[in-house]
Amino acid sequence: MTTSIIGFPRIGEKRELKFKTEKYFRNEISEQELKDFAKDIRLKHWQLLKNSGIDNIPSNDFSFFDTTLDTAFLFNIVPKDNEELKLSKLDRYFALARGYQGEKGDIKALPMKKWFNTNYHYLVPQFSKDTDIKLTDTKIFDEFQEAKDAGITTRPVIVGPFTFLSLSEFNNTKPTDFVDDLVSIYQEVFQKLSDQGAEWIQLDEPELVKDVVGSDKELFKEIYQKLLKNKFGLKILIQTYFGDVRDVYDDLIKLPVEGIGLDFIEGRKTKELVKSGFPDDKILFAGIVNGKNIWRNHYQNSISLINSLNVKNIVLSTSCSLLHVPFTIENEDFPTKIKAHFAFAKEKLTELVELQAILEGSDKSVETQNDTLFKNARVTPNEKVAQAINNLTDDSFTRKPALEKRAEIQKNEFHLPLLPTTTIGSFPQTREVKKTRSKFRHNEISQEQYDSFIAGHIDQWLKWQEDIGLDILVHGEFERNDMVEYFGQNLDGYLFSKNGWVQSYGTRGVKPPIIWGDVSRIRPITVKWSKYAQSKTDKIVKGMLTGPVTILNWSFPREDISIKESTLQIALAIQEEVLDLEANGIRIIQIDEAALREKLPLRKTDWYSEYLDWAIPAFRLVHSKVKPETQIHTHMCYSEFTDIIPAIESMDADVISFEASRSNLEILDELQKQHFKLQVGPGVYDIHSPRIPSVEEITNTIHAILSKVPKEKVWINPDCGLKTRGITEAKASVENLTTAAKEVRKEL
Repeated sequence: MTTSIIGFPRIGEKRELKFKTEKYFRNEISEQELKDFAKDIRLKHWQLLKNSGIDNIPSNDFSFFDTTLDTAFLFNIVPKDNEELKLSKLDRYFALARGYQGEKGDIKALPMKKWFNTNYHYLVPQFSKDTDIKLTDTKIFDEFQEAKDAGITTRPVIVGPFTFLSLSEFNNTKPTDFVDDLVSIYQEVFQKLSDQGAEWIQLDEPELVKDVVGSDKELFKEIYQKLLKNKFGLKILIQTYFGDVRDVYDDLIKLPVEGIGLDFIEGRKTKELVKSGFPDDKILFAGIVNGKNIWRNHYQNSISLINSLNVKNIVLSTSCSLLHVPFTIENEDFPTKIKAHFAFAKEKLTELVELQAILEGSDKSVETQNDTLFKNARVTPNEKVAQAINNLTDDSFTRKPALEKRAEIQKNEFHLPLLPTTTIGSFPQTREVKKTRSKFRHNEISQEQYDSFIAGHIDQWLKWQEDIGLDILVHGEFERNDMVEYFGQNLDGYLFSKNGWVQSYGTRGVKPPIIWGDVSRIRPITVKWSKYAQSKTDKIVKGMLTGPVTILNWSFPREDISIKESTLQIALAIQEEVLDLEANGIRIIQIDEAALREKLPLRKTDWYSEYLDWAIPAFRLVHSKVKPETQIHTHMCYSEFTDIIPAIESMDADVISFEASRSNLEILDELQKQHFKLQVGPGVYDIHSPRIPSVEEITNTIHAILSKVPKEKVWINPDCGLKTRGITEAKASVENLTTAAKEVRKEL
């Protein structure tokens, strides 16, 4: 029995890669310096895995931005305007990820979407009739050689062809048009790796845990029937994660591959499938250590699971890549008793090795110690919170009057113009803002000094918003470190790491708080600065909150109670905040549910029974008690929403804004088709790119929106908050937005 992992965090123990890459973006270091640093960090991680006792070590799980983008770039699946950019290969790669605006061209970034049910984002490959599939990069080969030169023979990892096609978008083409060319290029990769001395290759196929039926199933079978005709001597591992493969299990185990990776954490039927029969001539890479959560593995349960399978050849592995958890608990200051319950990426390596030792009979003492950890109750239940949940009735989740009546009341209340303009909430978090917040946190400045600084920033940005003519203002959220952590710091039941960073996309990291116990509100969270901002202007200032489902989904959740129960606890706490804002004169309140779709089961048949039937009511619970004239907004970012439009409408908000710029406004067709009732603010430009959209560009986007949505229902806004953008580009973009909106408003 051996050990393996699917992938490892690449941002570094303390986000070193993020800071180096951003220095490169600012032209503070050379391309070679960045590449040399990346090589050093890869070697450091491979050595860590080897020293930890992991037997099968992956490579090519590293990326400067995203591994799906890496695969597209490797195979030359890039738009023609990128291919023609007179830039270095690395800069052309970053142009696909971030967009490019300069003397050598002006191109938009590729669309960006959520990676299955995680807070990680991938770049969407684009196929067209001009796509010329060929090997144009050497990354996967270079990294294998780097490790080999260091004495470590790795297992190269690449996004599998079925998942790659399933996640891509096709312009006047279809996936089957590219099967033969894609199979040929994967086989070319096989051959080159084999020539280099590779023994295995890992093909990541998480798409197989979705509903794979009909033409999708036929596509999967066609691809692998052709692909496996020549493996060039390589052993093939088909690696799945985030669920079970019930639709294709029988086909999967018949394939002429040497290894199959299955998820025993999120795969509800995985154990049942394997016990129905697993071939003796294949190796089961058993994902028994949770790659998405930070709680310790209960060894007794894992050992019992492995012993029940009756499989001849097993490799102990993680349920998914460790990309989704922080680097190590060693960098945290939690008390020892609390630390004992956590395992970050580095600690999960130890768990795999210890499980291996127990199963081989060489170490039983760690099993005893581990079992003791789980025998005693970790937290004391909050009886008040439990009672509040027990007292909920159907009326607790219903806002009155109905949407149409509220719309009339609010129209008379606000007297807004056609195409009202606003932003999503946050403004640039400059170094000065972050430094001042850090000083206050470390008691280097007084409360009075800190408040004066925040108030000054709010004043400046309020004036700017008034000057450019925005209709609904925001205070900018300068006091907030993160849209979830900030709320968690004011809720009982939360813990916070110092260095628990997880990659969200590119150089963007998040530090998810940890739900340790029952959740309740300790104090008002946003009232102080919302009330202050509103007192400084005659225009309406939106109150800005994070919704309960997003707070849950962007935290590390408990495993000792249901996610539903945790979310309802949070919803009751945020409801108190909503009512406090309303009582203090805040007339429009935005409750962001950026991550609503994130935990949607990957199988459509499970959407309502396992998620939406409680997630949507949890959101409604938050605003069910507000007055009819109080307007409730919500916001959702990078995800695919077209298939859950009825659920979004049943959230019963008054206005919804969402990302649309990187997805070519495709959601609008579905809104039109389903006669969507809510007012909508499709993002008119992409804030995750540094490029500044012109007035003409935004004007054209607004016209595209108006061709599908009645003008009375349209709001004009960016597609997300502006926290990560620089001041110059943020202001220029929003100024162009307001100018464009005014021009179109005149036409109307």
